[in-house]
Amino acid sequence: MSRTDAPREIRYPFDTAPEHGRAIEIAEGVLWLRFPLPMALDHVNVYALDDGDGWTVIDTGFDTRKTRAIWETALAGPLGGKPVNRVVVTHHHPDHVGLAGWLMERGAELLMPRTAWVLARMLVLDEQPSYPAATLEFYRRNGMSPEMLSARATERPFNFADMVHPLPLGYSRLVEGGTIKMGGRMWDIRMGDGHAPEHATFWSRDDHLVIGGDQLLASISPNLGVYPTEPEADPVADWLAACDRLAPFATPEQLVLGGHKLPFSGLPLRLEQLAENHVSALNRLEDRLANPRTGSDVFHAIFKRDIGPELYGLALAEAIAHLNHLTATGRARRWTADDGVYRWQAV
Repeated sequence: MSRTDAPREIRYPFDTAPEHGRAIEIAEGVLWLRFPLPMALDHVNVYALDDGDGWTVIDTGFDTRKTRAIWETALAGPLGGKPVNRVVVTHHHPDHVGLAGWLMERGAELLMPRTAWVLARMLVLDEQPSYPAATLEFYRRNGMSPEMLSARATERPFNFADMVHPLPLGYSRLVEGGTIKMGGRMWDIRMGDGHAPEHATFWSRDDHLVIGGDQLLASISPNLGVYPTEPEADPVADWLAACDRLAPFATPEQLVLGGHKLPFSGLPLRLEQLAENHVSALNRLEDRLANPRTGSDVFHAIFKRDIGPELYGLALAEAIAHLNHLTATGRARRWTADDGVYRWQAV
């Protein structure tokens, strides 16, 4: 079957995920493990690749007592007591890098993109007991509701150090266009972007396996957010460019191992969907901006549903990302109103 004749559909060869501490063999020498997360997206996928004398693991889960206990069960069980020689981290988010330092203390070498390592190490060291004034001003200016802003002013923010083990000095850099041997296969390294800067993905030269992290997910779209650390960022542009950049390497036969949800095939179609999701949101948002709006006025246009308090922060970060993109591309203008809060309106 040619590439153009292959069926355009998303397929799921595995309909159930592994139980905690157990593994499913995805392919020869490639195990799929799953670890819990204390949030709406309640899990992260981890992959262990058999290198003969030990394992290379892709991502790690949060640094919690529960996750470490599950790791101990997995190491003694499906990983057969062999050591983790290398931990490969796709990107800097805490559910992926959380236990990298813990595994390093047990003898593992760390490999990750430079941007991911710098951000992770910086954020682990930047522990804040309360929201800094500049952060609260960022949220106020971008339209956070007074009730939510008042609550944040009195609470302790989430810190990387809460869920990420300290990272010792020293790592090996993963680079765009590089290669890495894992699990008896040679993999091409290709960097994504948007959800996290310099996000590593791995494409096997020897079979149809792709390790996608959060860049290549089935059934959900990763959060594209703007935060006080880079308030004028345009992660939507970065995401769309990454989808275009990765598309020439995608084939329908590839089995994609994502950081969440189920492994899937049908990557060319999925890349189109992942881009279209944001293109459609931008168009709905532009319609919503027929009249001036704040960042918190546009949630329904982007997400097509009401947003509760538990997701408000992520929703505002993603709303700002889409508003920044419309502004950067000349489809909307932004100004500071008399109340000191940004307003956006379609051009």
